[in-house]
Amino acid sequence: MIETDTEISKAEYLIALEDKYGAHNYHPLPVVLEKGKGVELWDVEGKKYYDFLSAYSAVNQGHCHQLILKTLVEQAQKLTLTSRAFHNNILGEYEKYITEYFGYDKVLPMNTGVEGGETAIKLARRWGYKVKGIKENAAKVIFAEGNFWGRTMSAISSSTDPSSYEGFGPFMPGFDLVPYNNLEALALALKDENVCAFMIEPIQGEAGVVVPDEGYLRKAYELCKENNVLFIADEVQTGLARTGKMLCCDYDDVKPDILILGKALSGGVLPVSAVLANDEIMLTIKPGEHGSTYGGNPLACAVAMTALQVIKDEHLVDNAFFLGKYFRQEIAKIDSKLIKEVRGKGLLNAIVFNTDKKDAAWNFCLMLMENGLLAKPTHDYIIRFAPPLVINKKELDKCIKIIAKTFAQFESKYPD
Repeated sequence: MIETDTEISKAEYLIALEDKYGAHNYHPLPVVLEKGKGVELWDVEGKKYYDFLSAYSAVNQGHCHQLILKTLVEQAQKLTLTSRAFHNNILGEYEKYITEYFGYDKVLPMNTGVEGGETAIKLARRWGYKVKGIKENAAKVIFAEGNFWGRTMSAISSSTDPSSYEGFGPFMPGFDLVPYNNLEALALALKDENVCAFMIEPIQGEAGVVVPDEGYLRKAYELCKENNVLFIADEVQTGLARTGKMLCCDYDDVKPDILILGKALSGGVLPVSAVLANDEIMLTIKPGEHGSTYGGNPLACAVAMTALQVIKDEHLVDNAFFLGKYFRQEIAKIDSKLIKEVRGKGLLNAIVFNTDKKDAAWNFCLMLMENGLLAKPTHDYIIRFAPPLVINKKELDKCIKIIAKTFAQFESKYPD
């Protein structure tokens, strides 16, 4: 129990528990959620909110989707985990389903998005040695500045964000950085014969929904082909209909050599990720050289198939495309000196604040929360808006009104 001399609310008590017994590696908004359905969430006191973060795009299909939960419960009652020491009756069906879904020869199933990134790098390095002929231990992977793909040692070794890497060195060798959305810098870096791969987010999510120039991905892909370098697309956040295409790379008609998926691959009910590639790349790894106890477990495989089917059956790609365009148009109409820029694709969007006050976006999100909408700032001056893709226009209009109302209230409370 948390000792206190005063009576506190249930939410305050639960937050205090986390503060006392949990590592302080997150800074959440002061809301304690206990129930979700579709685009809505409820806290422990029964207040309802619209979810505009979607667990960082892990619940594209909406909270507690009934078909996904049905699959979860049915499979959980039969078999959840065997490890890959044995075959199970679901894995092969899932592998066939997802490879045909995205048009690849093979899939390597993992659990989290960052594991997917680690897997892609291992595959690229092995391909570099076995196929491209790079000298052992000399392979390099190029990343874009501002990238975010997790917090493992490899992920922070490629980061340019001090909050990710400061105090955690030494770092993984063989990683080089180029400016995002800069083809000249990329072309120069790819001339190094030891480069095996270029790993890129089609839109940089954690950096603040940074959208590259039209055609950037296509030209970057072509540069990779010219230099015999693999193009790795980190679509953990941008994939699975979030940006108004099944994959964000589809906007530039690019098929990555290695595709990383995660988050909404399970509809938000358990960790599932996948790395897809063709045989020339995937078959460079042999038994015992990579794996995961939980990767490819039957529960995850069954859930992922249903989660992917829901995206198609409920036309979430089209919904994200059209409602995303509508959202940006309507937010741009808000008359506020605080709004510097509205940007995004599909239902992955952001508002950039026109202020030098580091707490402005945080305070704005607190006010949004009071008004019944949950969002989270990134990089002090940016708020990402990414509701579940099952949202409809009526719900979106209500949310736009909440955002507009909050801007008016915020400017009244903080006139400077």
